Amino acid sequence: MKNNDKITMGHGGGGQLTSELLNSTIFVKLANEHLDKADDGAVLDCPFGQLCFTTDSYVIDPIFFPGGDIGKLAVCGTVNDLAVMGAIPRWLSLSLIISEGLSFTSLNRIIDSIAAATKEANVQIVTGDTKVIESYNSKEEIYINTAGIGFFVHEKKPDIKAIVPGDKIIINGPIADHGIAIMCVRESLGFETKIKSDAGALNSLVKEVMDAELDIRFMRDATRGGLAMLLVDIAEATNLGIEINENAIPINASTRHAAELLGLDPLTTANEGKCVFVVSAEDADRTLEICRSHPLGQKSKIIGTVTGNNKVEMITDIGGRRIITRPLGKELPRIC
Repeated sequence: MKNNDKITMGHGGGGQLTSELLNSTIFVKLANEHLDKADDGAVLDCPFGQLCFTTDSYVIDPIFFPGGDIGKLAVCGTVNDLAVMGAIPRWLSLSLIISEGLSFTSLNRIIDSIAAATKEANVQIVTGDTKVIESYNSKEEIYINTAGIGFFVHEKKPDIKAIVPGDKIIINGPIADHGIAIMCVRESLGFETKIKSDAGALNSLVKEVMDAELDIRFMRDATRGGLAMLLVDIAEATNLGIEINENAIPINASTRHAAELLGLDPLTTANEGKCVFVVSAEDADRTLEICRSHPLGQKSKIIGTVTGNNKVEMITDIGGRRIITRPLGKELPRIC
């Protein structure tokens, strides 16, 4: 058997290896008009209109971290995937795969977190499943799969094909907090309590932006692979370029410092509460104003512009230019 005929941890990192895995197996073998779009959710035609459907699995280690836990992460991640499709999230499924040895104290803490997150996001858990599996170590482990359904109230839906040169790139706050918070716990760094995951449900923020009927071309939450992965995905899908300004990208000082100690690039580090909006130049300032009026968008920034040069570049703080590429995957810690 070939040496490269094995799945590696890098294939789950959300970078280039993940793309190769999906494109060589799932996307080609299960191809259809919905899956081919490779969006965060599928828009499905029903007799009474359209629904948006998504699913995700959560295998994070550790299951508790500053700013959240696997339960909150599962709810927020699924809600956000629906929201950036332009849908109003409403119903979720919840499947738990519990490793034997998990304490009832931990399980109740996770379920309480799920309950709080669903209440905040105004969604319901309407079905689910529970399995218990054998444990092969002493760690407390639980895995969660969720699916979500949402509906549309706005006639115009975000569409990556609508992006044109001159459009502005907006992000709703500091990057990399989630991934760095996780890694600080794993590495037992002394300042982990200062860095908290940004895990949060973005649907109320997105709805306010959509309700304003602005020219929002596209939205996507920057999760695995971080901001860099998302921008490269946009550039490749549109055959356009993106130019971002390093000094404009919001990042907390403690997060930047921890990333340097850990040897991680904040651009490729995961987020769980950050949405990137691609908006027309004419509506960029108004979009920024709306985002900054929301609790999850107070530090929103315009960080770049869509160009026609077919590459993603960052103007550095010393005036140079850095080509931004998709992270391979092996260097990305598992954070969801």
